[in-house]
Amino acid sequence: MADTSEKLALIVGAGSGLSASLARALAKDGYQIALAARSTDKLDAICRETDAKAFACDAAKQSDVESLFTALDGLGPALDVVIYNASYRTRGPLIELNPPDVEKALMVSAYAAFLVAQQAAKRMLPRGSGNILFTGASAGVKGYPQSAPFAMGKFALRGLAQSMARELHPQGVHVGHFVIDGGISSAQRPADPQKPDAMLHPDAIAESYMALINQPRSAWAWEVEVRPWVEKF
Repeated sequence: MADTSEKLALIVGAGSGLSASLARALAKDGYQIALAARSTDKLDAICRETDAKAFACDAAKQSDVESLFTALDGLGPALDVVIYNASYRTRGPLIELNPPDVEKALMVSAYAAFLVAQQAAKRMLPRGSGNILFTGASAGVKGYPQSAPFAMGKFALRGLAQSMARELHPQGVHVGHFVIDGGISSAQRPADPQKPDAMLHPDAIAESYMALINQPRSAWAWEVEVRPWVEKF
């Protein structure tokens, strides 16, 4: 377990599912938790469970992101972990896609991630430590039909993470990108009882995030790909 005394973890794009599992795992490891989302109403339960603080933030707006990090500065503990977990998906045949929806997919999945990462790096680089992690998808390494906007956003996110890792690792800041290659089970999307291992469990994914956070720096990874063991690839 890492030394997490007086350390803060931020999850952007928080809600139920994976981000809630990440909040639980980080809290269990001793971190103070901050959760950011466009609407904080859905965060009440996980805030009570993990003693987290919730912040309203549209991550695609520079002013919102700057205000969020200024508020975190006032909490006291050093910001040690930032996880970008937000994305937006619109689907359909290429010629039928609505351009404003495509723009939103790029803004939320990639541009907003840059805004968050930039603010995180500004705080981590002076002390030469910290973790900036991004939640990607299989769409970030292979574009599926009728899913061009999601692929565009996730490809850009992966490029951001790889570029940041090459720039920031030598300066002590660990950057990680997770390729979530499969569906994540949830209360709204439970696993098929006949195929219980066909979906990823959010708690299991969170364990992989914690393993990356706690990696010795002599053997840092910048990317982890996770999928159900029964899935062919």
